[in-house]
Amino acid sequence: MSSSLTASTGTQAIDRAALLVATVVRADEPLSFLDLHDECGLPKSTTSRLLTALERTELLERNAAGSYVAGPLFWLYATRHDQWDELVRLARPTLERIGADTGETVNLSVTRGDRVVQVAQVDSTYLLGTRDWTEVDVPAHCSALGKVLLAYGGLAVPPGELEQVTPSTITDHAALERQLAQVVRRGYASTVDELEIGLTGIGAPVRGSGGEVIAAVGVSGPSPRLERRLDEIGRLLNDRAEQLSGLLRRRTRKEGVA
Repeated sequence: MSSSLTASTGTQAIDRAALLVATVVRADEPLSFLDLHDECGLPKSTTSRLLTALERTELLERNAAGSYVAGPLFWLYATRHDQWDELVRLARPTLERIGADTGETVNLSVTRGDRVVQVAQVDSTYLLGTRDWTEVDVPAHCSALGKVLLAYGGLAVPPGELEQVTPSTITDHAALERQLAQVVRRGYASTVDELEIGLTGIGAPVRGSGGEVIAAVGVSGPSPRLERRLDEIGRLLNDRAEQLSGLLRRRTRKEGVA
């Protein structure tokens, strides 16, 4: 067989395999062998041979009914590139333990662009202090979770004037940098009345596979309940965050997660 014919045949096989994968991925429901044979217009023997190869390479797989769906490689890619859903799933038991330990609202935050985004919450067991923060856009420099992400380089301190949300908000860049250095030394961040009068927050870093800070976990609640417990809860959050970080490292080594 000439080299040009071999190349042509190889390209044709790739094109046909890609057609099968694309047809499965774009379908609204799993497709049977006959569905794929009919939709792609390939000979049955060719369809069977290519589907076997695509299953072997994990591009496609069959469900319990024997129909074809996207394979494990697609889910691995989705997990790596849209990792927050998987992070939230893995973090949920830790968040619930923190909630049980403290009784306060617990949040998990990540960065998206130059913003701090709350991606998961466990509600307070108290009536006073329960609020859904997942839809609230909070300035990083006056929240405990934001300060964690600023301190460890997940976010850059914004240039220019810092918004003064309350009289207690730190708006001086030098003072903020000193506080961020303190966050790194003691391992947790805190705010008292900086985002809202009467609200205290405490946050700690969550690390990924390479030791980099990928998220922050924290609690918030009324200042009268929390401001005298900053060190106690800060240490608790450090312990729980380190347990979660260890879980993420183990899952990364096994599956390429987070």
